[in-house]
Amino acid sequence: MEHSHFKLFKPYGYLSQFQSNARHERNKKFLGELYDFPEGTMAIGRLDKDSEGLLLLTTDGKVSYKITGSTTDKEYYVQVDGEITEEAVKQLQQGVILSHNTESYTTKPCEAFVLDKVPNFPKRIKKIRDERHGKTTWVSITINEGKFRQVRKMTAQVGFPTLRLVRVRIGAITLNGLDMGSVKELRELY
Repeated sequence: MEHSHFKLFKPYGYLSQFQSNARHERNKKFLGELYDFPEGTMAIGRLDKDSEGLLLLTTDGKVSYKITGSTTDKEYYVQVDGEITEEAVKQLQQGVILSHNTESYTTKPCEAFVLDKVPNFPKRIKKIRDERHGKTTWVSITINEGKFRQVRKMTAQVGFPTLRLVRVRIGAITLNGLDMGSVKELRELY
């Protein structure tokens, strides 16, 4: 059987799924509204509704399992509230203690650094805020794990809450060449 693979620039406000039977999600936006994907297509990992950026999709469950494993890097450009300190960046790099469902865990060490210039992303549908409310900083964070809202929790834990989160890379596949909401078919993923 030949499988299909895609990369997508997920816009803000979309859920990383194709449908839902949950009452509270009836009026939400789903991936199927962006492209006519073949039957059996699944998102590889997720981006929450408020996050944007690279999302890989496939009809091959084995490829999905391989990419979501903890050996594949995922890079995010994160706009945080305030001027992030060197100490906060070091904390991100070394790992921070987070909790989920009353369970605490320490994130694995990761790559993190302040970006030299503001990334050139399309304006978001819902405005974040403007400079009148204080400065912001763009940070690159690369992790190879991905627990529930992990990057957002990491930046909040070091005192700089996330305002905007855009995934720009999964492994060797980047967001380059995609406009917001666009899909590109790929020959193979890995």
